[in-house]
Amino acid sequence: MLRESLNDLSAFVAVARAGSFTKAATQLGVSQPALSQTVRALEARLGIRLLARTTRSVSATEAGERLLKAVGPRFDEIEAGLVDLAEIRGRPAGTIRITADEHAARTVLWPALRRVLPGNPDIKVETIVDYGLTDIVAEGIDAGIRLGGTVAKDMAAVRIAPDMRMAAVAAPSYLAGRPGPQRPEDLTDHSCINLRLPTLGGLYAWEFEKGGRDVRVWVEGQLVFNTVTLILEAALDGFGIAYLPQDQVQAGLDDGRLTRVLDDWCPPFSGYHLYYPTVCRPSPAFVVLVEALRYRG
Repeated sequence: MLRESLNDLSAFVAVARAGSFTKAATQLGVSQPALSQTVRALEARLGIRLLARTTRSVSATEAGERLLKAVGPRFDEIEAGLVDLAEIRGRPAGTIRITADEHAARTVLWPALRRVLPGNPDIKVETIVDYGLTDIVAEGIDAGIRLGGTVAKDMAAVRIAPDMRMAAVAAPSYLAGRPGPQRPEDLTDHSCINLRLPTLGGLYAWEFEKGGRDVRVWVEGQLVFNTVTLILEAALDGFGIAYLPQDQVQAGLDDGRLTRVLDDWCPPFSGYHLYYPTVCRPSPAFVVLVEALRYRG
């Protein structure tokens, strides 16, 4: 009975903290229906509703909040104790959750993980690809990756990549027979391939700079994506001008499949940083990851 109760309580804590059966099921590695059944069985056994469910969200009831405050820290202590045992054994251990956009995850985070994980089998990493400005504390995420200028001042930050440049590019087939833009404002006369950000559901405003003058342009076109991979594909296929990190389009520029425009309006800017709460004591596993990511150029 005790083992069953512990398993059910652990499931409840995961759902209450995630605010979602789907998210919690992913974290626990179980199916969403099985997790829902486990929590319902716990509620039936205790004779009280612990979670308020709607079609869009899950939140703890008053009883659920009291139970979460009572048992949640205990599970954290148990997990920390297990990690400590692994560290006594001389091997960093534990699960690290990191949020990053698709470009940072592919070009910076994954190369570091590819190097460090084989030699550290007790370290587990969950990567959440997200273009939003995620509140890592509220979401229970250990760290995030953002451009240097967007890291909150109350966070610790470690530089993990060199300065970056953006590039406005288009296929020669798109530019054939029409004048290319000479100033950012000229983009309003072109078909541009947009990126939709989850923050407020808005479209990304293209940002340019030249001679100390900053310009932001809201562009229009036939296509909007929420992933940069498809934006690049659409640009290569001649559907308009795209605005992407230079390293992502460099191969197309080198082989002539893409042509750069507004080059002098795209100066370098601060590259990616890993950020995390200053109030948290980094675990040995987290320190291993930070050192693998740290930029030493």
